[in-house]
Amino acid sequence: MTARILNGQELAQQIQAEIRDEVIEFIENNSVTPCLAAVLVGENPASEVYVRNKRRACEATGIDSQLHRLPATAATDDLLELVKTLNKDDAVHGILVQLPLPPQIVEARVLQAVNPRKDVDVFHPENVGRLMQGRPRFLPCTPQAVQELLIRSGIDTRGQHVVVVGRSDIVGKPLAVMLMQRGPGADATVTVCHSRTRNLAEMTRQADILVAAIGQPKFITAEMVRPGAVVIDVGINRIETGLVGDVDFESVKEIASAITPVPRGVGPLTVTMLLKNTLAAARDGAL
Repeated sequence: MTARILNGQELAQQIQAEIRDEVIEFIENNSVTPCLAAVLVGENPASEVYVRNKRRACEATGIDSQLHRLPATAATDDLLELVKTLNKDDAVHGILVQLPLPPQIVEARVLQAVNPRKDVDVFHPENVGRLMQGRPRFLPCTPQAVQELLIRSGIDTRGQHVVVVGRSDIVGKPLAVMLMQRGPGADATVTVCHSRTRNLAEMTRQADILVAAIGQPKFITAEMVRPGAVVIDVGINRIETGLVGDVDFESVKEIASAITPVPRGVGPLTVTMLLKNTLAAARDGAL
């Protein structure tokens, strides 16, 4: 058995076309163009690529984009002042502070300073709390990408055992919360594993749907996957041979029923969900 490849790139293009139509209608009805402001501190190569991809996606969907740069030596107060300015700018609907930030900046202070109604990455405590209660203002981008991928690929999560490997605030925790809620792409039984989990392979082999978000290249091997499971690889790791995920793709694809590749898997959909949230924020601001 060779797994069905879940092509996130194709899905992202499809969803971006839908967003483009919605943006055109929104502009016609409100005379306002949705706008995403990205803040980049320093010159992290991976962040540069990510922000560039987001700006291209904005252009493709008719969303305005701004890029605000600060030097790597910037202090927390410098970044807070910029965030304050963007919060007050009615032309800006979504604010993205690109992570990671330089070590001298207090990340928690910055993320909490973003207006929750412009927090399209869903890092503000208010938005995280709303997510936990099942009444989100926005859905976090990468978990939303995973959920959208499952829904649009026809993979039923109801009653399924989903094992998430990774407990980060960006992916693992919010994804687990979303999958256990009621509704489409949810209603699952969720187990969260991490670096301190005992007998990890025993746990992952129980998964109907296995999500790898641990940040270690090719960490999930075929021996850790139950035959016929769906495998979603959230990881993006750069090694000598190029980009790879957290899953050993070549071996796992021979036993899984479906699997996401890296690249062209979850990544393009993550960017697309950011655009979806920016449009939602613009709609909220137009009320």
